[in-house]
Amino acid sequence: MDPVNKTQISEFHLLGFSEDTELQPVLFGLFLSMHLIAVLGNLLIILAAVSDSHLHSPMYFFLSNLSFVDICLVSTTVPQMLVNVQTHSKVISYAGCVTQMYFFLLFVGLDNFLLTVMAYDRFVAICHPLHYTVIMNPSLCGLLVLVSWITHILHSLLESLMVLSLSFCRHLEIPHFFCELDQIIHLACSKTFINHMVMYSLAVVLGGGSFAGILYSYSKIISSIRAISSAQGKYKAFSTCASHLAVVSLFYCTCLWVYLSSAATQNSCSSAIASVMYTVVTPMLNPFIYSLRNNGIKRALRRLF
Repeated sequence: MDPVNKTQISEFHLLGFSEDTELQPVLFGLFLSMHLIAVLGNLLIILAAVSDSHLHSPMYFFLSNLSFVDICLVSTTVPQMLVNVQTHSKVISYAGCVTQMYFFLLFVGLDNFLLTVMAYDRFVAICHPLHYTVIMNPSLCGLLVLVSWITHILHSLLESLMVLSLSFCRHLEIPHFFCELDQIIHLACSKTFINHMVMYSLAVVLGGGSFAGILYSYSKIISSIRAISSAQGKYKAFSTCASHLAVVSLFYCTCLWVYLSSAATQNSCSSAIASVMYTVVTPMLNPFIYSLRNNGIKRALRRLF
């Protein structure tokens, strides 16, 4: 293929899930419903945490931030797909594609980091309950969220700038429903060794580091729970982190499913379908997981209505 100078690129084509015209209204209705449920559900979590003074604690502060990031995550990928389905067009501008990729990397990274911070919060609450209010003070909570934003803004910016330096071939079709970093790099005609090296290195450092932090926190939590003598005490301690553990399991299992299945099958369509799980389904289910298993959220929602 003939390379095209990056300044001449005007658009990419998102192939999505299917070209079947009869399936388009079904896809539009399904993704519109999931998007609205995710946005409204997470918005209710934020309103409940802000409006109820009983929920002004580190755990709900981090939960509110997670809900905000989830709203931004689904709003980064789904609306463009809905527009393409409704207009029967697969086109996304070059600038729009790079912008979508930037915000997708930002919010997925924030999701990952906030889950790690929430695991640390549960670790302190269960393993060091007497020092919890001292350790998890407002300054530290704000600093942790600020560091997560700064870290992933810089990460997303670095990846986006490296994509902008690539030259692309004339075949600019992305076999996905949004502009994913790996898919864009594969379209480049110029050398992409450095791009791949940076992408995988940062994925190991940021993603792997966060996952290791969660595993360490829960290993300490499980050790502390096992040391509790009464069954009621064990249940009470475990119930405080059950919702977070469910969200962590859902997020990481779906992420691993996406990348392991795509590596095994090399099927772009199946990879796109699997990506829906952690980009749309997980943010949609998070509010239900937290509200169904959290009496504080339930009470706050009842007061809110």
